[in-house]
Amino acid sequence: MTPSLSVSQYLELVNVSLGQMPRDFVIEGEVSDFRVAQGKWVSFDLKDEKDQALLKCFMTAWQLKTAIEDGMRVQVKGAPKIYERFGTFKLNVTDVEPVGEGALKRAYELLKKKLESEGLFDLSRKRSLPRFPERIGLITSRDAAAYGDFLRILNNRWSGVEILFHQVHVQGREAVPDILEAFAALGSLHRPDVIVLTRGGGGLEDLQAFNDERIARAIYASPIPVVCAVGHERDESLCDLVADVRASTPSNAAERVVPSREDVRYEVQTLCDHLFTKMEDALRERVTVIDEATRRVSFLLERQKERLARVSEDLVSGPEFWFSRLRERLASHERVLKELNPKRVLARGYSIVRSGGRVLTSVSTLEVGSLIQVQFAAGSAQAQVRRVNEKGQQTLV
Repeated sequence: MTPSLSVSQYLELVNVSLGQMPRDFVIEGEVSDFRVAQGKWVSFDLKDEKDQALLKCFMTAWQLKTAIEDGMRVQVKGAPKIYERFGTFKLNVTDVEPVGEGALKRAYELLKKKLESEGLFDLSRKRSLPRFPERIGLITSRDAAAYGDFLRILNNRWSGVEILFHQVHVQGREAVPDILEAFAALGSLHRPDVIVLTRGGGGLEDLQAFNDERIARAIYASPIPVVCAVGHERDESLCDLVADVRASTPSNAAERVVPSREDVRYEVQTLCDHLFTKMEDALRERVTVIDEATRRVSFLLERQKERLARVSEDLVSGPEFWFSRLRERLASHERVLKELNPKRVLARGYSIVRSGGRVLTSVSTLEVGSLIQVQFAAGSAQAQVRRVNEKGQQTLV
């Protein structure tokens, strides 16, 4: 007799059987009833337009690496499961990729809007590149034309730079993990001066890895300035918008990261010419100052020589003249001294009156009864003031 099973036992058995199914199936359909619950649980229906078949899908928000919406055609991979509580069959999705030009373009626009709102494209956060990098991290495929173009232009412009090359897939399912691994290695171990991420042009499907949110955030978080050159000038990936510098082509990326040898040579020559001109001007100015100082010193020396010559001539050829002039000056001083001698004035009948040792020059300073000394040309006498004459003046006795 066949044993009976509970509902949960039967569903568990079914899930074991479903778990043994290959997981490399890729299922394609149109998204409908897309929802995100509590910011972390994603659910949507995948339907087949012709047969009206419907597959319920479930995944977490962190597993959703590209933006999707209702009406978008996608390919999904995952594991089937029946949820015991609700008795519903769902596909636990692990990977979602838009399909077709329209879906890819719409996913690109949705993710671009999201990253822009978070500030990943802000110009204020973009860093400048070093003028003369010594080490460049290069992330691309060795088989891509971008690899050869970049190295050729780089060596033509400025050789001798160390290249830290990381071989990656630039499209397909391996491209994203390869590029993420390269950024992790360059950011933690090698530490170049600048990182260049590049590949050739292509359609949206070819460039899908460079529109991946994970790579865009890796560029944003890179501690090293990033130059992105994806496709041709008309192509624009999300990585281009996040990078510190966007180059139009791989060749242009090489032009952006290293200077031209000829430009540097011209710049150095111009600087040297400018410095030489400045030095010439400075020397010319100082020579002018020195010449003027030399002229003035020469003029002063000539004048001193002339003075010295006159003095020497007078001393050598005419000492009697100088002695004669000295005798005349001495005689003149002697006459003046004799004229000023007070004794000669006294000899003419004048006298000097003193009171208390002080010479008196006015009778108004005398007092009746005071003693005074009178000096004559020959001798002196003492007198006392006795009375005043009829003019009211005091009389000396």
